[in-house]
Amino acid sequence: MTADKLHLPGPIVIAAGGTGGHLFPGQALAQELGRRGHEVVLLTDERVQRFEHWFPQADIYAVPAATIAGPGLAGVLSSLWKIFSGTAQSYSIYGRIKPSAVIGFGGYPTLPPVLAAAARRIPTCVHEQNAVLGRVNRLAARFVDALASTFEAPKYLRAQDAHKVEVTGNPVRDAAMAQAGAPYQAPRADEPFHLLVTGGSQGARVMSDVVPAALTQLPGVLRNRLKLVQQAREEDLARVKAAYEEAGIEAELSSFFDDMPARIARAHLVIGRAGASTVSELAVIGRPSLLVPLPHSIDQDQKANAELLSSSGAGWMIEQEVFTPGALAARLTELMNSPDVLASAAAAALKQGRPDAVTRLADLVERLALGKTQRLGTRGAAKALPGGKDAGENALKRISVKEYAR
Repeated sequence: MTADKLHLPGPIVIAAGGTGGHLFPGQALAQELGRRGHEVVLLTDERVQRFEHWFPQADIYAVPAATIAGPGLAGVLSSLWKIFSGTAQSYSIYGRIKPSAVIGFGGYPTLPPVLAAAARRIPTCVHEQNAVLGRVNRLAARFVDALASTFEAPKYLRAQDAHKVEVTGNPVRDAAMAQAGAPYQAPRADEPFHLLVTGGSQGARVMSDVVPAALTQLPGVLRNRLKLVQQAREEDLARVKAAYEEAGIEAELSSFFDDMPARIARAHLVIGRAGASTVSELAVIGRPSLLVPLPHSIDQDQKANAELLSSSGAGWMIEQEVFTPGALAARLTELMNSPDVLASAAAAALKQGRPDAVTRLADLVERLALGKTQRLGTRGAAKALPGGKDAGENALKRISVKEYAR
C-alpha cells in the first residue's frame, strides 16, 4: 500500500518507551509511515526525553506506566495505580486525536496505551522483537487484533492467539538500512582491526569490567592492530579510558553513539548484548558478533536471540558467567588470526537479515487502519473506564517536540 492510494482519517499511534530496544523499531515504523504521508503520534513514558529527537515529526504524549512490582503491597498498589492512570489518560488522548490504529512495541510503557485502545475498540497491534514473547505482549495479545512478530512462533505464544500472528521481522531504522549489506572486508594480518563494543542503549558494566582486561592480555602484535570503539556507562568511562591508555590501545569511548549503525558497518567484529534491535541491525548490515546475553532475565529473551544468530553461523554466544578476560582474550586471538572465519560469519549474518521488515509492518498497520472504517459503530466504550471518556483529562501531560527543545 502507498500513500497516494490510502488516506487515513486519523493518526497512527506508536506506543513504545524505555529503552532503545523498544524505541528503535518504533522509530523505523514512524519513518516509513511518514514516507507514506501518514501522521504519527508517540505515546510513551517520561524517559522519552532522552530519545525524542528520534521522532522529530511526531506529536509526543507522556503517560504514567509501571511494572507490577515494588517493595511489598504498597509498591504493587502504587504500580497498579500508575497503570490505571496511564490507561485513563491514554483513553482520553484517543478521544481527542481519533487514531486510525495503535501499535505497541512491548515493555511496560506499552501496556496503558494498548489497554486504552482495546477499550476504545481502536484497531490495535503489538510487535514482538524477540524470540520470546514478552510479558506485556503476552497479556496484550488477548486484546489486540494482530501480533506482528520477528519470528514465526515466539515462545509463550498462546494457541488461542496464534491466528493473530503475522511474521514481519524486526524493523530497523533508516540509519541501519543505509548500511544494509555494506561489503565486509576481512582484515589481513598487517591491517588495523576495527572492534566495536556495545552494551545496549543503557550500557553494560560487564563490558567495562571484562573487555579492557581481555584486550591487555592480547599479544602485542594484535593489540597494536586494534582500532577500538566502545560504549560504556558514564560512570565507567574514566576507568576504562585509563586502562586503555596504560595498555597503549587506541580507543574511542562514549556513553552513547548516535551513529551506531555506521560504526557497526565499519567494524570487523562486534561484542555486545543480544537485544533484538542489536541482533536485527547486525543481520541487516551483515557483521560477525560475540554476543553476551543479559543474564538472570525471567524470559531469557536475549539468550534466545543469541542462540538463533549463533546457530546460523553468524556469530558466537558467550554466557556472562564464562565471559572472563581470559576466555575473551583467547577467542579474540583466534578470530583476529582467522579472517576467513570472520568473513563467513558476516555472510551468514547477512542471510538472517530482514530489510523488508519495516515495509511489512507498515503494510499490516495500514490494513488494520483500513478496517477501522467498518468498525466506527463499535467505538465509544466510555463505560469501560471509570470516569468515562474524560477520565484523566486534568492530569493529561502533553509533550511537544518544541517544548522538549527549550
